[in-house]
Amino acid sequence: MNAALPIQLDRSSPVPLYHQLAEQLTAAITDGRLRPGDPFENEIGMSDRLSLSRPTVRRAISELVNQGLLVRRRGIGTTVANQMVHRKAELTSLYDDLAREGRTPHTEVLALDCAAQDERAAAVLELPPGTPLVSIVRLRYADDLPLAILRNWLPPALEDLTLEDLTNDGLYAVLRARGIRPAVARQRIGARNATAEERRTLHMSKAEPLITMTRAAYAADGTPVEYGSHCYRADQYSVDVVVSER
Repeated sequence: MNAALPIQLDRSSPVPLYHQLAEQLTAAITDGRLRPGDPFENEIGMSDRLSLSRPTVRRAISELVNQGLLVRRRGIGTTVANQMVHRKAELTSLYDDLAREGRTPHTEVLALDCAAQDERAAAVLELPPGTPLVSIVRLRYADDLPLAILRNWLPPALEDLTLEDLTNDGLYAVLRARGIRPAVARQRIGARNATAEERRTLHMSKAEPLITMTRAAYAADGTPVEYGSHCYRADQYSVDVVVSER
């Protein structure tokens, strides 16, 4: 790093010093002051500069490593990780998240079937088994990097969706343009190995894992409007969740 980041610590605050430090370092990465691949100030130097104990600085740095913002490499040291998409626990589309992160999203529609049948999706959408659903499979890019495979199922009332609709905008923007506003969703996040086809599509090695997310979204009146099953490159995607004491 060419210049040490200015860090302001409030030693009278009840917020732990390591957390204050981690928050400011995170902000420097997410707002672009530290760029992917930049070398990171070493633990000893930061401890001396900020008059902090090494365990305090080490804990702050470990927080960023655990979030995927920093990478430790033997013989190289600590560097800023490749740019990732950090999705907060709020009801947004990946398209919107990428645009907010300053990335350029674009979409390749891999499949669009307006008469698909899927028992699980129909159940989530509260439709009878065998109901013809709108099934969409999209490949979402962040800049020129394939980031995610997005599989979605929609009610048959949306059978007029076109490839152009799905290519030019995010799914939630398309729904809102039709007067359908997802208001709340239930989602589950996990991880698994990629299939051979997914590895080819996302340009991944065999050893790299996927982050997975299933989501059922509902309108304000409780009507199901969308069911999705998505997978993301784990080296380019994370989920930020704020938790608090009850």
